[in-house]
Amino acid sequence: MTTPYVRLDKENAAVLLVDHQAGLLSLVRDIDPDKFKNNVLALADLSKYFDLPTILTTSFEDGPNGPLLPELKEIFPESPFIPRPGQINAWDNEDFVKAVKATGRKQLIIAGVVTEVCVAFPALSAIAEGYEVFVVTDASGTFNEVTRHSAWERMSAAGAHLMTWFGVAAELHRDWRNDVEGLGTLFSNHIPDYRNLINSYTTVQAAKTD
Repeated sequence: MTTPYVRLDKENAAVLLVDHQAGLLSLVRDIDPDKFKNNVLALADLSKYFDLPTILTTSFEDGPNGPLLPELKEIFPESPFIPRPGQINAWDNEDFVKAVKATGRKQLIIAGVVTEVCVAFPALSAIAEGYEVFVVTDASGTFNEVTRHSAWERMSAAGAHLMTWFGVAAELHRDWRNDVEGLGTLFSNHIPDYRNLINSYTTVQAAKTD
């Protein structure tokens, strides 16, 4: 059985950032730590760029999981923030589910730490309630490749769509004619090689106007 192609729609999508906490980030070993943090912040930046409703949540902050990444609070100072007192599955928290439903969106873009728990559990729960779920694989991290692929297979089998943050951004944008400079800057800020591409483009454009 294959899952049909479903296109992300910026008018119908919301972003859920689950448990990107200081303590939990130390467990991420399937992606280089610096690259992983860059990917998380890239997802946050694209969410802001496309003006997507974004919900932040943490689990057991007072314990070893630690506080939310401060950069995320800075990017989303007005977004709903749900500090869960103990529920492992964010979908078991009533305030979190209320915040999701309040967005009115049916496509949920989810990322978090760790993949097989903090991402998989709410993803599977949301799918069971009729949501279309898109898991951002490179902004979600876990212990190793074995646990990562186990989580991916479980979510895929349930109908989740696995994507990268770059793929999410491109699919939401749809057409470069919508805005070259804005999205190009976002890509350049998070992909060094893309900065070279944009610099080349801007040099050519400048030459045309001379």
